[in-house]
Amino acid sequence: MSEQNRKWYVVRAVSGGEKKVKQYLESEIARLNLQDFVAQVLIPAEKVYQIRNGKKISKERNYFPGYVLIEANLVGEVPHIIRNIPGVLGFLGTKDEPIPLRKGEVSRILGKVDELAEQGEELNVPFIVGETVTVIDGPFNSFSGIIEEINEEKKKLKVMVKIFGRKTPLELGFMQVAKE
Repeated sequence: MSEQNRKWYVVRAVSGGEKKVKQYLESEIARLNLQDFVAQVLIPAEKVYQIRNGKKISKERNYFPGYVLIEANLVGEVPHIIRNIPGVLGFLGTKDEPIPLRKGEVSRILGKVDELAEQGEELNVPFIVGETVTVIDGPFNSFSGIIEEINEEKKKLKVMVKIFGRKTPLELGFMQVAKE
């Protein structure tokens, strides 16, 4: 089958079940030998880092929750097979016929996926100025203070703590403090 006939389609999936739908699609494609008709199955996702209890946690977040992209040539029984995969709600488009994505949309989405993969990390700062935190690492361990400034680029906080009755500014990393 020529690649010219393949187009990108959006498959609606049960939200939160995108990975399972992708697994089912890929196993069904392999089982029925449909590699000539369905080239790729893609879930656009981005890696997000959060800080919880002073620990850096990595999560993968779907860029389009509830949707799976497929590059396919929808002829014969292929659309019927895809619609009957567990967790698939149908195609984006009219009820009878799936509408393919335009080339501009595809390049924008695929470009965004590449950009998100290269970007590496996006850090959600769980702190706000004026919030009370406790130092959990370093020489001032177990001291409490109030956040005065947040520097997202350097991943540092300026925390005002009381040491011997005097307010002292400390520059600490995000990982060195925890919310009270």
